[in-house]
Amino acid sequence: MQAPIRIAAVSYLNTAPLIEGLDTCADLKLETLVPARIVDRLTRTGPDRADIGLVSVIDAARSEHPLALLTCGMIGCEGETLTVRLFASVEPQRITRLHVDTDSHTSSVLARVILSERYAAEPEIIPFDAQACARDGADWPEAVVLIGDKVVTSAHAATRAKTQIDLGSAWHELTGLPFVYALWMCRQSEMDSDRIRAGAALLDRQRRRNLARLDAVVSLRASAKGWPDDLARRYVGDLLRYDVGPREREGVAVFLAKAAALGLAPSASPVWAPADDPALSASPS
Repeated sequence: MQAPIRIAAVSYLNTAPLIEGLDTCADLKLETLVPARIVDRLTRTGPDRADIGLVSVIDAARSEHPLALLTCGMIGCEGETLTVRLFASVEPQRITRLHVDTDSHTSSVLARVILSERYAAEPEIIPFDAQACARDGADWPEAVVLIGDKVVTSAHAATRAKTQIDLGSAWHELTGLPFVYALWMCRQSEMDSDRIRAGAALLDRQRRRNLARLDAVVSLRASAKGWPDDLARRYVGDLLRYDVGPREREGVAVFLAKAAALGLAPSASPVWAPADDPALSASPS
């Protein structure tokens, strides 16, 4: 009997449409981690290595082990994100030290792209454990990027913020494109394998099923994550995007090119695994 396909993903509210129900699928084994740790699960050796992971986009470019991007689901937006925000007690152009949430690598790079291109600011970057800061009652830094449920469920960062920048909105204003934070990915060497194709098909089916019953999925997860029900419905149902199309693929390519121009990622085009949909198999214009 073939071993279950190992899936590594994030456990924030925003992943509910992608992972709800996967834990009951006999053909899959789901592990939840913070975004920054998933690429390690996908690229390590050993029995606990993941077959498919919901990997931050920038990690695909930086990975020493080549990764392929799958079209069976993503977390993205076309405009406001709500849970990826920069908070600062000074104007953006005056930010000299930026503390970044250690949970995500892509959001850190996105903040640097936005600050560089819109405000000519290139601050020193300092890793920041937001949960520890809130737990210990420490002073919040002058400028910080936060991601995930804590942006909504914790009010600490907003109490002294003179500046708040929703990074999804800022990206859309800058480029006119959607922004993609994370996608399902696999190792390039395995992207044509039957195992990966089967896993991608299961993930695609579950995403479609969850999006068709989104109200029920959100109601099930919102209170457990500390979200007001109405805000959770707006966030997951209206602000976020989960389907990968040509414009999303273009957004990934533009983001990685901008990151490379700032020396924040290698200069390379993303590699997409073959898609069953001919419209996705074509390169974005």
